[in-house]
Amino acid sequence: MISGVAPAATLGRLRRNPLWAEIIIYTILLLAGVVTLLPIVVVFARSLSPSYIIARYPLLLWPRDLTFEAYEYVFQTNTLTRSFWITVFITVMGTSLNLGFTIPGAFGLSKTHVPGNRLLMGIIVFAMLFHAGIVPTYILVNRLGLLNSLWALIIPVLVSPFNVILMRNYFWSVPLELEDSAKIDGASDFQVLVRIIVPLSKPAIATIGLFYAVSHWNDFFRALFYITDNTKWPLQLLLRSIVINSNFQNMGAVDSGREAFVNPENIKAASIVFATVPILLVYPFLQKYFVKGIMLGAVKG
Repeated sequence: MISGVAPAATLGRLRRNPLWAEIIIYTILLLAGVVTLLPIVVVFARSLSPSYIIARYPLLLWPRDLTFEAYEYVFQTNTLTRSFWITVFITVMGTSLNLGFTIPGAFGLSKTHVPGNRLLMGIIVFAMLFHAGIVPTYILVNRLGLLNSLWALIIPVLVSPFNVILMRNYFWSVPLELEDSAKIDGASDFQVLVRIIVPLSKPAIATIGLFYAVSHWNDFFRALFYITDNTKWPLQLLLRSIVINSNFQNMGAVDSGREAFVNPENIKAASIVFATVPILLVYPFLQKYFVKGIMLGAVKG
């Protein structure tokens, strides 16, 4: 018994990091957390502080002389609200279509016995490594008549090759016996996918859904090329105009006269918070699926 327990105890001691290594690891993680959170904290504090406080303290870690003037200004601008709902539409519709095309495609690629599987997989890997470029993509979008259309921000990125591969690898972890038993009972491939594979793949679906949603929400590059009508600007493109160019003409509240009493830095900070908080609220609901989905999809196959 002693000889059988001793190696396990020795292995446990060998696997444990020394104290100095633990200190270094946690110090690095603490610094990374501070570097990540500090800009968010500063922007949030500036959005709730009056202009004279911002002029006196450029680096604020907490609000002083609490005021909601910037948020009142932001929420009373019709253009910002319209851009918010445009972004919500792009994110919800785009993510739904992304999943609707990615899941069946990955399910088909997970069947290695299907003729042409290797060829299709090679095409997807090639598409992941090499892109057509900005000019050919713009010409294609223009020829399809999608310029100044919200669909120009959805259709060109309908499927991500990386997410297809991740989803395919996850489908490999589902036992084939489940599919075989369902087919014996008379289920078609579509019924197997909808009733068996999808319910068992919630972690992976939540993971790639989060990838797609964050990509749609944060994207302004495609809108910068394809959307010239400022009434169709998504939130991030309007935010870019506000923060980088200090252009408040597109916010739709210039005639109210309130911009004369609100510091531009307050408006910038409040606009950033307004654009960031909604997508941050999604993470707590998907966190329990995220790690499991990304790990299982990454190691299978």
